[in-house]
Amino acid sequence: MNTTSGESDNRAAATATATATAAGVELTKDKNGIPLLLLRNNRGASATVSLQGGQVLSWKTERREELLFISNKAIFSPPKAVRGGIPICFPQFGNRGTLEQHGFARNKIWFIEKDPPSLAGDFNGKVYIDLLLKPSEDDMKIWPHRFEFRLRVSLAADGNLTLTSRIRNVNGKNFSFSIAYHTYFSVSDISEVRVEGLETLDYLDNLHQKERFTEQGDALTFESEVDRVYLDSSNTVAVLDHEKKRTFVIRKEGLPDVVVWNPWERKSKSIVDLGDEEYKQMLCVDGAAVEKSITLRPGEEWTGRLELSVLPCS
Repeated sequence: MNTTSGESDNRAAATATATATAAGVELTKDKNGIPLLLLRNNRGASATVSLQGGQVLSWKTERREELLFISNKAIFSPPKAVRGGIPICFPQFGNRGTLEQHGFARNKIWFIEKDPPSLAGDFNGKVYIDLLLKPSEDDMKIWPHRFEFRLRVSLAADGNLTLTSRIRNVNGKNFSFSIAYHTYFSVSDISEVRVEGLETLDYLDNLHQKERFTEQGDALTFESEVDRVYLDSSNTVAVLDHEKKRTFVIRKEGLPDVVVWNPWERKSKSIVDLGDEEYKQMLCVDGAAVEKSITLRPGEEWTGRLELSVLPCS
């Protein structure tokens, strides 16, 4: 693996910073030496976060049932993002701009922040870790804006997983960005899954040159490739998996849009790090701010929050 001196320095710094972790957080490393943080609550539910991309790679119930999808063909080769889990798309979503697909945040080494600025909310009884991303000089060449991106990943006593992002403009001028938590849910069979909470919403269809349509159904079901951005959604969306008899509930703040993606059969065969049949076991439903960019003036900070829970259903 080829790395620049900056990447090597970042990795060394990340490893050094990772020596101090909170109670309920265990530090390990992946096969590339990238620090992994294992959050575990008192009941045995867990989440695993990589400092590569600040990416959640695993979220398990107290019965150790995996809730997130990771491809069997996933490539663990930095700086490439891993296919699955929850990659963070910032400062660009998809190809909606001049940067690489989904921006650069998911490809960078993040740092553990030992003493972050105070964050509003109830974190009593929660296991959490605070991460920080700042732009490198190389980042500044392709996106010339100075920012501080703080991410808190927290696991509650009931097993709920929350990602809270704070992005501050430490630049001398305004900048705009888009963001998405590109969440890969593990499902039994995509044809047995439905998404509720999107009815009557307008959406941009990426399979039809981002043309705008209105959702007509009571629930979204899947019979072919889907790649949509639902606009101005409510703060709660549900993914119902009939075969596994469970429902994912997605609650979000500061994230007006919902991205829904499944590549289906033909597209899957063209994706190197996804098995030909794996589209059946995954569904991406993202809390996002895509259609309207978020603009920050110097010194301003934006906060967005995604909370994931899982409930039994009949």
